[in-house]
Amino acid sequence: MKRDASQTPRSVNRGFEDDCVTLPIESILPLRALSKSAKSSRKYRQIVASIVQIGIVEPPIVVRNPDQSATWLLLDGHLRIEALKDAGTQEVECLVSTDDEAFTYNRQVSRLAPVQEHKMIRKAIERGVPEEKIAAALDLNLSSIRRKVRLLDGICEEAVAILKDKPCTAAVFGALRKMKTMRQIEAAELLVNANNFSVAYVSAILAGTPQAQLVDSSKPKKIKGITPEAMARMEQELARLQEGIASIQDTYGQDHLHLTVIKGYVGKLIGNARIVRYLAQNHPEFLGEFQTITEITPVEAASPD
Repeated sequence: MKRDASQTPRSVNRGFEDDCVTLPIESILPLRALSKSAKSSRKYRQIVASIVQIGIVEPPIVVRNPDQSATWLLLDGHLRIEALKDAGTQEVECLVSTDDEAFTYNRQVSRLAPVQEHKMIRKAIERGVPEEKIAAALDLNLSSIRRKVRLLDGICEEAVAILKDKPCTAAVFGALRKMKTMRQIEAAELLVNANNFSVAYVSAILAGTPQAQLVDSSKPKKIKGITPEAMARMEQELARLQEGIASIQDTYGQDHLHLTVIKGYVGKLIGNARIVRYLAQNHPEFLGEFQTITEITPVEAASPD
C-alpha cells in the first residue's frame, strides 16, 4: 500500500552525538568563570564527595570549538570539571552536543527539588543502598538523610503534587504537616501563586490558618514572636489575600504570557555561543542583564552546577 506523504516520518535532529568521548581536561574551555565563592558552596562539596564515592554521574556537556579543532567548549558541568581538576584527574568522559546554540545548558536542565530528592533517596534505600553510602555521596550526615526520607510524612498527595518541583525546605513541610488536608492544599497553592517558598511566608500562612483547620485543633497555635491578637488579624488578612488572588488571576494569565515570550526570546539570544562571545567581549553589562532576565522564574515555572 502506498504511504501517504503526510505519514512519512520526519528526521529528528539529535541533541547529542551517539557516543561519549574521553577528553583531556586541559582541552576543555569553560564558557563562564566560576564565582569566588563557588568552591566554598555546599553544591561544590557535594560534587566532590559524589565523585569520590561513585565517580561522575552526569557527564559534562561539550561542543567542538569552531575556532580551534584541538579544544572543546564546555556547555554544562563547570563545577564538575573544577572538582576533577582539584582531584588531579587528567581526562573525563563527556557528552558531545551537536548544537552550539545552547550556551546555557545548565539553565535548561531541571535540578532536583527537595521532593524529587526525597523520592530519589527513598528509591535508593528500597534498592538496598545503605544510608551511610548515600550520606557520603551527598556530603550529608546520616541524620540529614533520615530527615529527607521522612520529608513527606503527614503531607497529603495533592499538596506533594503541587510542590513536587518547588524549592521547599524541610521547615516548609514541617509547617504544612500541622494543617489538615484541605488546608495543606490551599497553603501549597498560596506558596506557588506568590512564588514564595520561604519559611517566613509559610509560617505566616500557618499563623493565619483557622484553628479548626489544624491537625491538633484543640491545641492553641503558638508561633514565636506572634501574639494571639496578631494571629487573629493575620487570619483575616490571609482570607482577604486569597480573595484578591482569585480576582487577579484572569489578568495574570496575560502578563505571564508576555513574560514567557520575552524570556524565551532573550534566552534564544544568549543560547547562541557566538552572540555570547561577542557580548562578553564588547558589552559584558548587556550579557549580565540578559542572563538575569533568563533566570526570572515566573509563578507557573520551575527553576546550577
